[in-house]
Amino acid sequence: MSVAKSPVRWTTKDIEALPENEWVRYEIIDGELFVTRSPHHKHQQLAGRIFAALDAWAVGTGSGEASIMPGLIFSDSDNVSPDVAWGSDERIAQIQDEAGHFQGAPELVVEVLSPGKTNEERDRSAKLKLYSVQGVSEYWIVDRTAQRIEIYRREQAQLVLTATLLAQDTVTSPLLPGFALQVARLFAVRG
Repeated sequence: MSVAKSPVRWTTKDIEALPENEWVRYEIIDGELFVTRSPHHKHQQLAGRIFAALDAWAVGTGSGEASIMPGLIFSDSDNVSPDVAWGSDERIAQIQDEAGHFQGAPELVVEVLSPGKTNEERDRSAKLKLYSVQGVSEYWIVDRTAQRIEIYRREQAQLVLTATLLAQDTVTSPLLPGFALQVARLFAVRG
């Protein structure tokens, strides 16, 4: 759910003043407050599978770190928590503050779409623009309903759609040499 546009510009300090609630996520994009409920179990499971694959690759190669729902504080009016992120050791050393938040862009950001037009528009438009402006190298939008992954990569200083992967495809990335994840495994249902 998005809070209605108003002349009020929300800031990180405003979020810090809101009551703690583990069932609610607050994000700010260009001063607009977005409030979302805790995601569906399947959403969390999918994000967990992506994290597990990225984390296993990172640990195995000694290449950076994967994070679940890291705080990305780009500015006082741009503060978001993507589902999964990966950053190289060099990038993390540059952007991580003492509280463990990122004060800049990791190389890879992953968002699992939550149902609803407002949620989809936020991830496909507002967050895409934000991540593009902030210097994210690659952005994955994972659609659990359609069982597909859209891959956006930086080209000429902006993120552009370079691939749409379906169940028979494999996720690879020039950022992650040797990383390969079968899309079908992400959406597999235990039976």
